[in-house]
Formats: sequence, C-alpha cells, structure tokens
Amino acid sequence: MTLLDSHHRAVASEILPPLNAGDRNLNPPGISFLALLREDLRTHDSNPFEQGFWAVAVHRFGNWRMGFPKILRAPMTLVYIFLMKWVEWTCGITLPYIVRLGRRVRIWHHGGMILHARSIGDDVQIRHNTTFGVARTGCNLEIPTIGDRADIGCGACILGHVHVGNDARIGANAVVLRDVPEGATAVGIPARIVGVAGTEVHS
Repeated sequence: MTLLDSHHRAVASEILPPLNAGDRNLNPPGISFLALLREDLRTHDSNPFEQGFWAVAVHRFGNWRMGFPKILRAPMTLVYIFLMKWVEWTCGITLPYIVRLGRRVRIWHHGGMILHARSIGDDVQIRHNTTFGVARTGCNLEIPTIGDRADIGCGACILGHVHVGNDARIGANAVVLRDVPEGATAVGIPARIVGVAGTEVHS
C-alpha cells in the first residue's frame, strides 16, 4: 500500500465537512470591498498590472456580488464568469470564489496555478505553478486548508484533505500529502518535514 493509499483510507474514515456552497459573501469581515481591493493592490507592490492582483480582485468581486439580492446579482454573475475565465486564459490562475481567501495574500507569479482550497489564510505567499486540490479522481471534498503566513514555493502541489499550519514553508516542487505543522518546513516528493520553528531535522 502506498503512502497516498493509506492516507486516503484514513481520510475516508472521517466525516468531511461540505465545501463552501458559494451562497454568501466570504470576503474577510470588517473591511469594505473597495478598501479590500486597495489593500490587495498594496500587497502586490501597488502595481495594477500584476496578474496575481487581477486574480485576487476578481475573486473578491465574485464574493462581493453575493451580498446583493438575486435579481441584482444576476448581471454581476455574468460579469464575474467572464472575468474569471479571462484571468484563467490570460494569467493561468484559477482561484474559485468559493475558496475562503484571507487578507494580504500575494500571488507572485502567473501561469499553471490551480488554487482550489477550503481556505487560504492571511499573509500567504504563493508562487508560480502551484496546485492546491484533490489527490485523486472522485475525492472532491478532500482539498487542503492553508494557514496564515504560509510561504509556498514554486511548483508545489498540496493535495488532499491536508492542513498547512500557520507560518509553515513549503519548498519548491514539494508534493504535500500529509499535514504540515505550524512553523514547519516541508520539502521533497512526497514532502517530509526538515525543520520546525528554527530547529533542523536531519534524515
């Protein structure tokens, strides 16, 4: 039995909560839509041509529209679908609005990015060719949760019902199939923990 098979059986024994239904505004509370966009722009070096900012802005709009009555929301939904596809086609970034996205999330690059998670915390750093999603076909509820201040290296894949803890670091091209503790560094395929909160692990 492979590591992925054993992990999948352990997850299958859990009762997983449903994914976000997309029926309400999941933008961070306590800040207006426009103020949130201004903060996101500052997070992306105040550069309106950053593709990561476009992806985040469309995500914020997708959630903001959910605060309107359905009859007013309908044309906004058409605009959102067009903008979401435009970002996918031109920037190579897929970030569904049903992902709960924290504040000051920085998407550093564009291209080959599938960011389908239960939630992505505050101050997360994400680089190109990153994938958050399912580990295998038919396991659509098994997607990751990314904690606050996580730093995700380029080419990383975080797959299945795993939790990346606050302040964790994921190395370039790592394939994460198990939880990463708070403050830990994970590298390799499959990813292993090589350090936690300033300590180093030798294997």
